[in-house]
Amino acid sequence: MTTGKVTILDGGIGRELERQGAPFKQPEWSALAMIEAPWAVKQIHKAFIASGASVITTNSYALVPFHIGEEQFKKQSRTLAAGAGKTARAAVNETRIKTRPRTRVAGSIPPLFGSYRADLYRPERVVEIATPLIEGLCPYIDLWLCETQSLIDEPVRIKSLTDHLDISGKPFWVSFTLDDLHLNREPVLRSGESVADAVKAMVHAKVDAVLFNCCQPEVISQAIKVTRHQLARLGAGDIEIGAYANAFPPQSEDAKANEELNDMRRDLTPLSYLNWARKWVREGATLIGGCCGIGPEHISVLSENLVGA
Repeated sequence: MTTGKVTILDGGIGRELERQGAPFKQPEWSALAMIEAPWAVKQIHKAFIASGASVITTNSYALVPFHIGEEQFKKQSRTLAAGAGKTARAAVNETRIKTRPRTRVAGSIPPLFGSYRADLYRPERVVEIATPLIEGLCPYIDLWLCETQSLIDEPVRIKSLTDHLDISGKPFWVSFTLDDLHLNREPVLRSGESVADAVKAMVHAKVDAVLFNCCQPEVISQAIKVTRHQLARLGAGDIEIGAYANAFPPQSEDAKANEELNDMRRDLTPLSYLNWARKWVREGATLIGGCCGIGPEHISVLSENLVGA
């Protein structure tokens, strides 16, 4: 397993947009601010950079038909993705901190058919939906983040597509979301597939990092342990491990993330979240950030306490 300094990622953009009063409603979710108020998105990127994030993620998570509809996706997806990339890059260029290395931009490739919705997965549409996102983002980003993946096949296909479309060969990170409800069993994706099988598939696909996000911090630790073991067994110690949990209560098997506004846990304060992050680092994670409900105040505490760990 790779050992080294901790890299701090940003937190959840969607809930921060809502908290700051930016345009934010269903079904568009965080895409609405990208359409109506990209300046608000840039301000949130800047807040995360100022809080210590050395990787920020483009606001392209909801630029899929599931959120913006088939017609708008066909007409605007590439333009909106490019706008998300430009906005993140502008935030970096306008928030240079001399004492820190330049912040990197991760291009978010979301679950193409809806968060947690392994049941809606249509492999025959992956190329159609992912291509304009990849082409729009590519000129502005430093790495790919295929995130909140509920099943194995989708990121495998997206990795193959980026290999074809992105001739610069940017690093490719995959982040899986885990079953929240079964803490005392072997960790599984929301599809029911095992973390062990997912890691094996990612090694075969030659990804650069395996992460876990948009699930409870309580379920991530065991997944990190399984990942570390699998990577060692497969001789893939150059693949990094990461985690960025959400602040949702446990989500049931029929939960539909981003279809309604879930309540936030009150116990995941910046300091309590730091305790989880420290545990993940001890278990082998080097990429640490936050997902839904984890804001700049959390990232600031992570940066102050984990950088150089």
